[in-house]
Amino acid sequence: MNKLKIISLTAALFLATASSVSAQDLIARQAPVDRKLKAIDSLVLKRQIEKEAAATAVADIYPSWNNDYAHVYGGVPLPENFRIDLRGFSMPTTNRVVTSRYGYRSRWRRNHKGLDIDVNVGDTIYAAFDGKVRVVRYERGGYGKYVVIRHPNGLETFYGHMSAWLVEPNQEVKSGQPIGLGGNTGRSTGSHLHFETRVLSKAINPELLFDFPNQDVTADYYVFNPTTPEPKSSSVSAEGKAQPKEGGEGASPYYKVRKGDSLYKIAKRHGITVEKLCRLNGLSKRTILRPGLVLRCS
Repeated sequence: MNKLKIISLTAALFLATASSVSAQDLIARQAPVDRKLKAIDSLVLKRQIEKEAAATAVADIYPSWNNDYAHVYGGVPLPENFRIDLRGFSMPTTNRVVTSRYGYRSRWRRNHKGLDIDVNVGDTIYAAFDGKVRVVRYERGGYGKYVVIRHPNGLETFYGHMSAWLVEPNQEVKSGQPIGLGGNTGRSTGSHLHFETRVLSKAINPELLFDFPNQDVTADYYVFNPTTPEPKSSSVSAEGKAQPKEGGEGASPYYKVRKGDSLYKIAKRHGITVEKLCRLNGLSKRTILRPGLVLRCS
């Protein structure tokens, strides 16, 4: 009887020990998972905080919501050095060929406030970022069938000359969601997408934000400065190659920072002083340059 009790007690101790070891193994295996989940939770929380902060900033910038007209903020003060988050982007079209750039058109004696991208009638056009559709209208002497979307990062994007709409005013859209079809409506001489990026009434050269040939953005962030001067005119051939501007000047007054660059190197390369380079971009001589940052150099 005593022998049987001893055997039973030994078995119980063995099971208890085995259970304890299994539990410890489970805890040990679970620890990395818990750390990963904690890291993911922290990242999600950080992004949510950034998103809410951006939404608050945008609400402070835009005084109203208007579904009837695209350009209604001409008298509203522009924010200075406003940082625009370009993460989470989608290219508005998979086409890579830019047929007309941003800037003054001497032939028409007017400014071209966006980029013209070569698309065919019926090609899908996509929302560049998450946002809310503000305007869906037809303008015979201008944009044709066009859409304006306001985004939480502060931008409003314009998509013109489309053949059809796929969204409605006040509709929430996601980055990469189809919003229309390519076309040749309005003041257009051939099928293409007219794409604009604006903060309030101020147009920004989309090539400072989007790299259409490489289907990417130029950097994670772009610092909007309303005092940055407008670039002079430039044109693009049907093959998408930049042509020299009138007077033999370079095709673009902008430079994308590369690894190893410094303010001195960039200024010297473009024949200007460091002081002028800083003044053009709202920087100080102590600014640390990050690869991908786009600077104005003339």
